[in-house]
Amino acid sequence: SGAETLSVAADIFVGQTEAPLVVRPYVSKMTQSELMTIMTSGFATIAGGVLAAYVRFGIEAGHLLAASFMCAPAAFVMAKIFYPETETPETADGATISEEKETVNVLDAAARGAADGLKLAANVAAVLVAFIALVAMFDFFLGIFHLSLREVLGYAFAPIAWCMGIPSKDVLAVGTLLGTKIALNEFVAYAELAKIQDTLSERSVVIATYALCGFANLSSIGIQIGGVGWIAPDRRGDIARLGIRAMFAGAMATAMTACIAGTLLT
Repeated sequence: SGAETLSVAADIFVGQTEAPLVVRPYVSKMTQSELMTIMTSGFATIAGGVLAAYVRFGIEAGHLLAASFMCAPAAFVMAKIFYPETETPETADGATISEEKETVNVLDAAARGAADGLKLAANVAAVLVAFIALVAMFDFFLGIFHLSLREVLGYAFAPIAWCMGIPSKDVLAVGTLLGTKIALNEFVAYAELAKIQDTLSERSVVIATYALCGFANLSSIGIQIGGVGWIAPDRRGDIARLGIRAMFAGAMATAMTACIAGTLLT
């Protein structure tokens, strides 16, 4: 539909909570499949504003830009595979926009926008704290067995790293990076990649760069519940139910772009 496509396109440039604001009037009326698409796209892409931070780590800018653009259509494909459309979206054949003014002038619009932004940020922050605490609780219990969530996920993702074309000697290292991304976030994962990239093959570094390029992590589920749920409070339950599925669909979208990058490497 038009609304989900516009939101996916916006995800290339802005974050996972800002992109749905572009189609804010339609979010509450979206089908389950449309919600899945905008959530998956948020998990599969990164905001343009954080690219500079990753470049400062020593990650190649060209690959980051390519990954950011490639992940948007990949997210669309994965979302429809994970949750096919069975209903008729409101914006499937275009949309009619009413031009009702909600503000008096520019100053009123600026004040209203600032207030809405504060509410959105506070909502996201509160849910994010809760999800980080939940991850810390899992880590605490795993610590009893001298393990951590990122280590467990690292071993789980090692076969996926191999399937993406990572050489055997680097499989566990890249799998651990993928686990770090899911358990913590891509910022920490890229920082660790920058530290160990001299010990990895060039092929492994490039594929890992594409595979890590997305917000698919446990904390981001909370961010989307808080952010997108604030935009459409009546759909908060649907967003929460789709959270895990959308996160894994987003992770698979980044893995797919990594596979494509791997096939093009010589």
